[in-house]
Amino acid sequence: MGLVIGIDVGGSTTKIVGLRDGQKLCNPMFITAADPITSLFGAFGKYIYDNGIALGDIEHVMITGVGSSSVETPIYGLPTTKVDEFQADGLGARFDSGLDRLIAVSMGTGTTLVRADETGIKHIGGISMGGGTLRGLSHLLLGTSDIPEVVEMAAKGDISHINLQIRDISKKVLEGLPMHATASLFGKVRNANATHEDIALGLICMVVETIGSCAVLSQINGGIPDFVCIGTLARLPQCRLVFDIMEDLYGVRFHIPAHAEYCTALGAALAHQES
Repeated sequence: MGLVIGIDVGGSTTKIVGLRDGQKLCNPMFITAADPITSLFGAFGKYIYDNGIALGDIEHVMITGVGSSSVETPIYGLPTTKVDEFQADGLGARFDSGLDRLIAVSMGTGTTLVRADETGIKHIGGISMGGGTLRGLSHLLLGTSDIPEVVEMAAKGDISHINLQIRDISKKVLEGLPMHATASLFGKVRNANATHEDIALGLICMVVETIGSCAVLSQINGGIPDFVCIGTLARLPQCRLVFDIMEDLYGVRFHIPAHAEYCTALGAALAHQES
């Protein structure tokens, strides 16, 4: 087996990976452009140029993502196959985490949940909360939709100025609820007591905690305690902080694999072996 290219085509951002001999991940990268077709061909061209890959070296191109619906012809005349995005999520999360039984939590513009176990890979639901929510609310409340800027602001924030915590409403520990657990997201904001840095942290924590809670609730009596978080949003530094608290609270495990932002593209490449 030669080099298989996996491409996750978003609305404006495309992620691309190479998979050699079905197991070696090669130089993942992403590119942003004004539309999915420009993004796709820009990413593909940059990838093969930067890595010195000839078209003849490529065995197959596997594409997935919402933007893949715009692709109607083979990429540069190469064998090209479209892959179901949920299948790609599950395959990529499995490969990058090393787990066989898991819930892939795909944290994109919104969030989708995909169950992978001995019966196969199945989309089980999702919520309309994700990077799009964070970007939109940041624009409204902070005057910027630049996520790296919001993350930088959040690093200086204090979540106790934003979220109402158990310690704020109870003088003693409630069963199963530590004093620092969130009682109400944004429930402590009063007048002008919160800075922009506090708000930035509150927005990120709100999105991440809501996604984590949705994932946990999806598996009540479901038998899978491992949640593999994939997508660009999983790379936010606050994710690990929020998920650590939720792990202690619910007795589950949140995994952020090494190539979290590229897992869907990786899964598309892996799907070639399944076909």
